[in-house]
Amino acid sequence: MRLFDTARQAVVPFPPARTVTVYTCGITPYDSAHLGHAAVYLTFDVLKRRLLDGGYQVRCVRNVTDVDDDILRKARELGVHYLDLAAEEMTRFDAEMSALGLLSPDVEPRATSAIPDILALVGAALDTGHAYRSEGAVYFDVTTFRDFGKVSHLSEDEMLVLAAEQGGNPGDPAKRHPLDFVLWQPSLPDEPAWESRWGPGRPGWHVECSALAMRELGPTIDLHGGGRDLVFPHHECETAQSESVTGRQFVRHWLHVGLVGLGGQKMSKSIGNLVFVGDLLKNWDPMVVRLALLAHHYRSDWEWDDAQLQPAAERLERWSHAPRGATSGEGRSLAAVRARLDDDLDVPGALEELDELAAAGTSVDAGAALLGISL
Repeated sequence: MRLFDTARQAVVPFPPARTVTVYTCGITPYDSAHLGHAAVYLTFDVLKRRLLDGGYQVRCVRNVTDVDDDILRKARELGVHYLDLAAEEMTRFDAEMSALGLLSPDVEPRATSAIPDILALVGAALDTGHAYRSEGAVYFDVTTFRDFGKVSHLSEDEMLVLAAEQGGNPGDPAKRHPLDFVLWQPSLPDEPAWESRWGPGRPGWHVECSALAMRELGPTIDLHGGGRDLVFPHHECETAQSESVTGRQFVRHWLHVGLVGLGGQKMSKSIGNLVFVGDLLKNWDPMVVRLALLAHHYRSDWEWDDAQLQPAAERLERWSHAPRGATSGEGRSLAAVRARLDDDLDVPGALEELDELAAAGTSVDAGAALLGISL
């Protein structure tokens, strides 16, 4: 298998050991899942299916960010407890992902379950001189990590723009450097707080994933990723704090999924240009929705419109009417899909291969199943 690695900026061999460790950044459960979320998790679902098909053991972790600025803000607006909001949204998310045929993650830990691990990581960063205390918060000092930028390959000016857009607050006067990021922060009066040796408060966003990833998978992960919008600052900061504390490579292979747009802009809760998975599932077969999403290569940015559902429905219909079972040469479909997936997860190419086989009167059952499509 060959996959594009964000850090190396090339399609390279992905040669894991027989047990593959995978960490996917999960949702912040304060609203319904939209198609941008689904596209990310479908990509990792297909990858996991191919690895399992190849005889690998896969340990896949997908976290839940159940405490951060967004969920606390939404809970405050609704007048509910933030964990109640998280529980409600996770129930909905799990049902929708299950309907789309996603395999369950092996572990789905919540950020709030990792407070002791987070405290240990923040303490280690302070003790080793990679972090400092300022005005009640603890910040990571990016100048102490000389490889800062090695995942995203962005210039400092580009990082500053993105940091401002993503809530990194580069103008915070408490920081030594505008790109320094929060590891621990004081809580507002109506926010949850945990005791620490540098004062009560709550964790920053980036440190939550590092703590969970290393707790569940160890200091070095085979493959880590999420949406492309997470490359900076999230994954860049994860790398810096993790490697500074452990002295070891944090991630062997970075995989990022392109962004789904609507109306010329990336789907975003902050903008409100969203298409929710649950709304589509009210009117369409979940396999049609899955096929519509899989028709786009995972690394591409693309625009959604509802007109993409009808071709997906017609494709599902054609496959369903192809001959069924091993006696109809379905092994050809499996071989074709495997070859395409091993070529940087070329799922659109795999769909075209199955179209041709179905048109030729060959069963596509096995190939479709490898893509998570139930006929």
